[in-house]
Amino acid sequence: MRLVLASAAACALSWAAACQASASASEPALASAPNAVGRATPARAAASSGATTGAGLVARIAAQLAEKGGVRAQFRQTQTLAALSAPLVSTGSLVFVRDRGVIWRTETPRRVTYVIGDASVATIDANGNRSTHGAPRGGIAQVSRMMRAMLGGDLSALYSQFDVAAEGTPARWRLLLTPNQPQLAQAVKSLSMEGGAFLTALEMTAANGDTTRIDFSGSEPIDALSPSELALFGAR
Repeated sequence: MRLVLASAAACALSWAAACQASASASEPALASAPNAVGRATPARAAASSGATTGAGLVARIAAQLAEKGGVRAQFRQTQTLAALSAPLVSTGSLVFVRDRGVIWRTETPRRVTYVIGDASVATIDANGNRSTHGAPRGGIAQVSRMMRAMLGGDLSALYSQFDVAAEGTPARWRLLLTPNQPQLAQAVKSLSMEGGAFLTALEMTAANGDTTRIDFSGSEPIDALSPSELALFGAR
């Protein structure tokens, strides 16, 4: 079950972790204190700074997404499951590269690395043992494809799968995505994303009510992958 949940979250990150909005010179604190943005009220930000609303704001965000090839970040993931009395909390780091996929490293509560590509998910345990699984299917796969399309600025893929509500400005925004296709709605109830100069929070609510929230910090653009990261992606 944990592999499925981690894979779902990482597929979401294939879109969300690369959200690099251009930082406003008047708001330098956004990058250094991302969680403050994640808790902001977008409607208030819109009223104070003249928001681009609705489809226009989504288009601005998508255009910014298409400019970025990758990102590194730290994460804190909280999974609230109906079957458990307490949330599952994990922390670690991630590397996203648009043309390769996601390296998702969990440091706590146990060390494990997931390498998520288009066709498979590889798991590397703390001892370096690697196993490969098929890529997620069904609703989660649809979410993944939509997010990849968003990275290329393809808004038609977004609107064909979701009803989208957007608030705020390009420097401080919130998106709420609600599935408008029955097959997708069987797996995902909603996706909520908040950000400023970088994405600060993503929350995915499953159709059964389970939630996965990911808070990001220390985000920075990728200039080049390290040799070990290239090896994880299978590059020579």
